[in-house]
Amino acid sequence: MSEKLDLSALQKSVKDAGAGWQAGPTSMTALPAEEQVRRLGYIPGPGEPSLAEREQAATANYAALKAGMMTAAIGAPVSVDWRNFGGNNYITPIKDQASCGSCVAFGTCATVEAAIRIAQGPGYAIDLSEAHLFYCLGSSNGASCNNGWWVDPALNGFMNPGVVDEACYPYTAHDQACGVCGDWQSRVNKITAWHKITSAADMKTWLSTRGPLATCFTVYNDFFAYHSGVYTHVSGGVAGGHCVCAIGYDDTQSCWICKNSWGTGWGDGGFFRIAYGQCGIDGTMWAIDGLIEDKWYSNVRVQGLWAIDQDRNAFAFISNNVGWKKVTPDNDNIFFDMLVQLAAAKTGARPINIHVLQGVINQIYVL
Repeated sequence: MSEKLDLSALQKSVKDAGAGWQAGPTSMTALPAEEQVRRLGYIPGPGEPSLAEREQAATANYAALKAGMMTAAIGAPVSVDWRNFGGNNYITPIKDQASCGSCVAFGTCATVEAAIRIAQGPGYAIDLSEAHLFYCLGSSNGASCNNGWWVDPALNGFMNPGVVDEACYPYTAHDQACGVCGDWQSRVNKITAWHKITSAADMKTWLSTRGPLATCFTVYNDFFAYHSGVYTHVSGGVAGGHCVCAIGYDDTQSCWICKNSWGTGWGDGGFFRIAYGQCGIDGTMWAIDGLIEDKWYSNVRVQGLWAIDQDRNAFAFISNNVGWKKVTPDNDNIFFDMLVQLAAAKTGARPINIHVLQGVINQIYVL
C-alpha cells in the first residue's frame, strides 16, 4: 500500500544512496496516498508472472544484457529516443489517467499511437480513445477503475474490434457505461498482431528498428516523487503495478526511457528514465507487429495525383495527414471512374469522404 511521503527524508536517502535521480514535489506527491494508488492499475493476468516474479526476470535480463554489452562488438545503437528519431518526434503528447486505474489503456494506446505515426509520418494526427479501450472493451475482462487490467486483452481489443479516436469517446476518470459515438465502427484503428519480448537485448533491437513497446513494472512509493534523472528504487514499500510506454533507451546511462500517464506535472514533463533491471520494467515488454488500415477519412481533400505508365497504377495525396493512397486497381471501370472523381475533386477543391483499406482507396464520396 502507498504511504505518505516524507520528501526531505527521501531526498536525503536518494543522496546518501548515490542514486542518479532527483526527488521532489510533483503532481503525485500532492495527492493523498489512496489517490496515488488509484493512478496505477496493472494487475498480472491469468498465467502471468507476479510483480515480484517480473522483478526477478528483469534482474536476470539485466545480467544477460550487461554480458552482451561487454562482449558484442556490433549491436543496437547506443541510444534511441522516438521523440527525436532521425530528427522527428513520433510520440504523442502526455496524457493524465487521473483518479482511475486505467494505466494499461494509456500505455497500450500510447504504443499503438507511436506505431501509427511511424507508419504514417511524424506529423500524423492520431489520438486514440483510452475510454473506448478501458470502459468498453476492458469491462468484458472485469476492468474497472478500482480493479485495473492487464495488457494481453487490451492488445486483443486493438485486433478486434479495434479502438476509436478520442473525439469519438473522450476520456473521463470514473467507471461508466460504454459511450462511443454513433459511427464508431467506421473510426476504429486496428493492429494485425502483437507479441511479448522477454529478452532485454531483443527489446533494444525492437526499439531501435521498429518502435516503442508497452511495459509494466512495480511502483514503489518513492517513484511518486521522481523529478528527473535515472530512477532506481531507494525507499518505500510497494504501491502497486503500473503500465507505460517504453519509447527508447540509453546505454550511457543504462536506462529505459518511458512515457507515463500522470500528466506533465510529474517527472520530466511526464516522461521518466528507469535503470535497466529495475522494478520489473524489462521483465516483459509487448510489441505491435503491424497495423490494419480499414477506415473512413471524412471531409478531406485531394492535394495531389500521381500516375505512371503502368496499368491501373495511380496514387492520390490526401489532406489532413492521410498522405499518399493508392487508387484501387480492381478493374478498369472502377479504377478510371474513381480517378476521374479524384481529379474533379482536386480541380474543384471539393471535400470528399474516402474509405481506405490497407493503403488503397476503394470508396469515394464527393461532397
